[in-house]
Amino acid sequence: MADTLSPDAPATRVDTLRLATAGSVDDGKSTLVGRLLHDSKSVLADQLESISRTGTPDLALLTDGLRAEREQGITIDVAYRYFATPRRRFILADTPGHVQYTRNMVTGASTADLAVILVDARNGVIEQTRRHAAVAALLRVPHVVLAVNKMDLVDYRESAFAAVAEHFAATARSLGIPDVTAVPVSALVGDNIVEPSAHMDWYGGPTVLEHLETVPLDTGTPTASARLPVQVVIRHAGQRHYAGQLLTGALSVGDTVTVQPGGRVTTVTALDVLGRPVDTAPAGSSLSVRLSDDLDVGRGDMLTTGPRTPRVTRELTATLCHLADSPLEPGRRVLLKHTTRTVTAVVTHLTSRLCLEDLSAHPHPPRLTANDIGVATIRTAEPLALDSYADSRRTGSFLLIDAADGTTLAAGMAEERFT
Repeated sequence: MADTLSPDAPATRVDTLRLATAGSVDDGKSTLVGRLLHDSKSVLADQLESISRTGTPDLALLTDGLRAEREQGITIDVAYRYFATPRRRFILADTPGHVQYTRNMVTGASTADLAVILVDARNGVIEQTRRHAAVAALLRVPHVVLAVNKMDLVDYRESAFAAVAEHFAATARSLGIPDVTAVPVSALVGDNIVEPSAHMDWYGGPTVLEHLETVPLDTGTPTASARLPVQVVIRHAGQRHYAGQLLTGALSVGDTVTVQPGGRVTTVTALDVLGRPVDTAPAGSSLSVRLSDDLDVGRGDMLTTGPRTPRVTRELTATLCHLADSPLEPGRRVLLKHTTRTVTAVVTHLTSRLCLEDLSAHPHPPRLTANDIGVATIRTAEPLALDSYADSRRTGSFLLIDAADGTTLAAGMAEERFT
């Protein structure tokens, strides 16, 4: 008899939280991340020795990995760190704080379950803080931690923390960020990073690590619409198996599925996960599917279930985060990669560009340059089965790619309105 992979995790399962960190220059972000790794016992002995040669460990060196970066006094690109506690595994994307690296935060936060935004308690919410909050909101990061750092330099005053937290909460509300947890910390001293602070008895909330270990994760529900982009077709013993990763929902033997973008309807007759048959597979499973009908299904097609069906379209409106150094102008021909499907496309219009200084929209820009965020209309040569990004970060996102050299030009998020 086939097994059932229950979406309810067993008691022994340790799940994984993906988080991104962001903060303005000199706010102490590298020290905070280093403190988190150090105090959670996630630093190898040779790493600890290399940062302790002058006596007191310089925790910032755990994340400022490249010597050239350290010599310039800046951190560039996105550094990924992996660590774990008995309660949860973590994948941490440490993004730089400079204005010109907004695109790097987009890269780090695009798959994050949580963003840690650092603020210097002396300076409060500044322009770059609003940028980081705006990017987190655009990418629909479900949870945000506001780490009010350097509390030791404001004498651990509750009023200093409260003022920053209140200001940021107002910004978060205006951007539509649903969940913010503010924590007063001193990364240099170690207050409220892993261990509770002895200097702030007025604070009764969690430490940063405690919150990371306990924040709920949206792992999808079995009633959500299933989305399985076909990655490869496997032919075995005269039968066709369609393999890929189930991005959302659950899939069961006997389910009626629609093959998009063609709209053909068929039934699941068998599921295999890790080489064994199962009756049901939850979101995140890498699996192969057999169907009751002999249909022409190939890489780039998507198996879907209701009640919410993707919109099949050749023209879409999307928010673009421009990543490349070369500008993106109306009329440019590109490749659009959505899940496992890649089609040719053209950017027909640039509707607006977001001014990150005051979060206003500038209409009809002539182009988008590196780090710009704007709204565009895109027409594709072949139909795509898209969800809106608001409904699904996995099937509502895509990449624009330079057809000539394969450079990634922009990350896209499909909006509710399709043209």
